[in-house]
Amino acid sequence: GLDSTLALLITCRAFDLTGISRKKITAITMPCFGTTNRTYTNACSLAKECGVTLKEIRIEAAVRQHMKDIGQDENTHDVTYENCQARERTQVLMDYANKTNGIVIGTGDLSELALGWCTYNGDHMSMYGVNSSIPKTLVRYLVEWFATDSEDAKNEKFSKVLKDILDTPVSPELLPPKDGKISQVTEDLVGPYELHDFFLYYVLRFGFAPSKIF
Repeated sequence: GLDSTLALLITCRAFDLTGISRKKITAITMPCFGTTNRTYTNACSLAKECGVTLKEIRIEAAVRQHMKDIGQDENTHDVTYENCQARERTQVLMDYANKTNGIVIGTGDLSELALGWCTYNGDHMSMYGVNSSIPKTLVRYLVEWFATDSEDAKNEKFSKVLKDILDTPVSPELLPPKDGKISQVTEDLVGPYELHDFFLYYVLRFGFAPSKIF
């Protein structure tokens, strides 16, 4: 997704500036019930083109065991079904970071945090939330810059995968896909980010009241 992509690109830039090999960055892909082939392939391709270490940890079995433990029906696609997956992702990241003496780089952006569109004790927490002050529309703009104007953009494969990520609907991918395509589109549920970010800008920068913004 866009947020994870930007978090990875920022981390790569930080490692470059400090002269540390990108191989010491571990990008973890955690396929589960909602993962589509498109996003999985893009994640693997981006990690390869960035020159980082890619690790795949499938979490279906762990999530199913947890659902069994708490008595959650796997066929009931409610908020519990979704958050079981989101929290398992975070547990994997946190524990793998402990194991490798690393830190978890957060992906959540300012728009998601303002809306509460994140999982408590899940993707809302990390050791360093690099996107926490960046609204979703700016996330898109920055990824577009990396795809077209950055030094890495000279790599056609890198640029191509970023452009496909930009073209992919924003989704947490926590519901099973339909015909192999994303079934859970965030903006269908919470509304367009262009509006949310417009509201956020005038509230946070200028303290405008709702009546003024309207």
